Amino acid sequence: MDSTFEKIRGFLAEQLGVEPQTITMDSDLLNDFDADSLDIVDMVMTLEDEFGIEVPDDAIESLHTVGDVVRFVDSHLDN
Repeated sequence: MDSTFEKIRGFLAEQLGVEPQTITMDSDLLNDFDADSLDIVDMVMTLEDEFGIEVPDDAIESLHTVGDVVRFVDSHLDN
């Protein structure tokens, strides 16, 4: 899970313009980083490209924290 977190933290820091060390598993994407819907779409596209997974629209609504994103990716990498 750490490597998934590190990858996600890296591209989130770049996309959202924040320092990587400020991103934790408990970080709330919308509230902690002022992400908007376009940022979320960018994140989902990056997840799909980086990890070769598909993120259905209904799953996006459940991705509130960085931990949610990491767990989602890890659960789909195992399949």
